[in-house]
Amino acid sequence: MGRVRQSMIKNTAAELLRLHGDRFTADFKHNRDELKELLDVEGTVMRNRIAGYLTRLKRRQAEGTYT
Repeated sequence: MGRVRQSMIKNTAAELLRLHGDRFTADFKHNRDELKELLDVEGTVMRNRIAGYLTRLKRRQAEGTYT
């Protein structure tokens, strides 16, 4: 089974997608670099988890299963 993401990661990613959705793509590395500019996250693990969830949301948008 997969891991459950913390609500802080989900809420942060959803807010970033709402405010800066055009800056993110379905590419993890690109999203990670964009997060470095937008957020001051203390740890790289947290930044990577937010970037990974943003990547997942952008892929779902492309499939049409996330609005």
